[in-house]
Amino acid sequence: MTPVLAVQVKSIKSVMGDKTMKIKIGSRNSAKIEALKEIIQDYPYLKDAEVIAVDVLSEVGDQPKSLEDTIQGAMNRAKNAFQDCIYSFGIESGLMAVPKTKTGFMDVCVCAIFDGKEYHLGLSSAWEAPKRVAEYILKEGLDMNEAAYKAGLTENPKIGSAEGLVGIMTKGRLTRKEYTKEAIRMALIHVDTE
Repeated sequence: MTPVLAVQVKSIKSVMGDKTMKIKIGSRNSAKIEALKEIIQDYPYLKDAEVIAVDVLSEVGDQPKSLEDTIQGAMNRAKNAFQDCIYSFGIESGLMAVPKTKTGFMDVCVCAIFDGKEYHLGLSSAWEAPKRVAEYILKEGLDMNEAAYKAGLTENPKIGSAEGLVGIMTKGRLTRKEYTKEAIRMALIHVDTE
């Protein structure tokens, strides 16, 4: 255990006493919840925490169409979930403008961790959805689930709670859960070194 980590474990234990540490996640999406539960097992000071899913609003709409809105949605979810816990996690996927791509947009997942005072952000890798999916999102206002379903890429209207469109596009090489884990792990960098 690194000295920085030892100090953090001690400070969290001094705050918590003998109570179980609670972490809230601002979502009921099973892929997001399972991603968080699995990731925290890699962090000694978090692995025994109770993860509590709460239904909160992102306040940016069902399908963010910019990096700024995606970040804000994750931050809003984290803040709105923060109550009676050490950390709250907000996870939001959305489109961001990327020049020279086929559609002009890529999808990215953002994780915001809120500790009651500060936000700690992390992003996943980004990927480009097929043109017809992007068009349904940008021109018809559909979310990624609806757009993938309408494009005939899935028979599951809630694909985002399963393997996600990223899972379909990568033929299972990168699922929504694993994609979400990337963002969570990147956000935890800031918490792990405080």
